[in-house]
Amino acid sequence: MGDKREISRRTFLNYALMGTGGFLAAGMITPMIRFAVDPLLQGHAGGDKVAVGSPDEFSAVPKRVEFKVHTKDGWYESESTLTAWVTKNEKGEILALSPICKHLGCTVSWGTGPGQPNEYFCPCHMGRYTINGEHILGTPPTASLDEYETEVKDGKLYLGKVKANPRPGVTG
Repeated sequence: MGDKREISRRTFLNYALMGTGGFLAAGMITPMIRFAVDPLLQGHAGGDKVAVGSPDEFSAVPKRVEFKVHTKDGWYESESTLTAWVTKNEKGEILALSPICKHLGCTVSWGTGPGQPNEYFCPCHMGRYTINGEHILGTPPTASLDEYETEVKDGKLYLGKVKANPRPGVTG
């Protein structure tokens, strides 16, 4: 009918120790894996956009605004201060530009360039941009200034994530 196969005491102890060791190892490793993977499983906090003021505060002249964003990188949480140059054209469309130069990452400012009072100017290597953030050909930057996503809601202007500026360079 069936052959009974007996196991020796040594084999039984090996099985028992291996099973117990595996159980203990799984009990120790599971929390470690959970700790390592937990930040990836967490949902992002709602509200990707930050209010920076009323749309009526802005005009055709660029205005520098600073705002704070809550940043979470794994287990590290911080609050960063960001800056944007915000303008509103005659149609009421709002444009918010990042002040980070596309050449080497210096900070641009409005109207400080020698001989170009109506342009963004990067003092590091004499980079120039138009009011719409277009890089001026023949100057060091090779791309236009990035822009923030904008949204007007409940009488406030909200700035979101930075996106690439689709405008090409222009001759200056």
